[in-house]
Amino acid sequence: MRTSRDRARRHTRHFLRWARAAAPVHLCADVDMTRVERHRAAARTADGRRFSRVSYLLHAAGRVVAVHPEARALARGGLWPRTVPLPVGGPDGVTAKLALDRTAPGGERVVLTSVLPRMDTATLTEVQTWVDRCRDGDPQSLPGAAAVRLLTRLPPPVGEQAFRLGLRAPAARAQRMGTFAVSSLGHRAVDVFHSYGGTAVTFCAGRTAERAVVRDGRVTAAPVMRLGLTFDHRVLDGAAAADVLDGVVKRLEGWYGDLSGTRGEPRDRAGLRPTGAGDRARGTLG
Repeated sequence: MRTSRDRARRHTRHFLRWARAAAPVHLCADVDMTRVERHRAAARTADGRRFSRVSYLLHAAGRVVAVHPEARALARGGLWPRTVPLPVGGPDGVTAKLALDRTAPGGERVVLTSVLPRMDTATLTEVQTWVDRCRDGDPQSLPGAAAVRLLTRLPPPVGEQAFRLGLRAPAARAQRMGTFAVSSLGHRAVDVFHSYGGTAVTFCAGRTAERAVVRDGRVTAAPVMRLGLTFDHRVLDGAAAADVLDGVVKRLEGWYGDLSGTRGEPRDRAGLRPTGAGDRARGTLG
């Protein structure tokens, strides 16, 4: 007997069947969130603004993915496999698919997704505005909600074909699935998890907790987030994926700038603040 929950999760089942072709591999790194937490506290003190940790991750990942073409590509072909770069120069720039734990109209708890535009150029405030809309707004008004509603109404075989056809063109793939994906379980007692979001790289944020870290040869406590990265091995190799993860870790650990999170940032080619190789955040916010 089919239930309303079965209908509400049809889009998830379509995605899971489509995603079986991927070759996911998982990496993980600890992120010292000291500077991010200080930045969050300063924003609350200055004018009551609340920035979520997911917003910092989206902000950092969007800029790193933008300069790594292999992290914003997709696998195509069967007998003649190839990789195809996703477009970046359009009005939406680098897009991010954000997974959300929401309640469907019938009361069922389901995972919904929304695609956020311009993650390579948006300010932290703009990113947070998108996140707030996705987290607190009407699930029926989320970008892509109309397509999800259509998939839940179609008979499963027809819906699955519609899902696959809707992702064939690279431009449509970036618009509907995102250039990269982000998922978070940081609001629960989850340290590490890995998921595949249908993109070349998917970032998975666990909780931020006080952990022992070594600074200048001394053990101290610091807020640390365990950040997972799932990459599709059909699209990029481990060394390239490690470069992407390392870039995001450095951006988060070296967070700096004013409360917008973007003005006046010095950049090198990778969009990172110029520092010595292997430097980690120390001292107070600059």
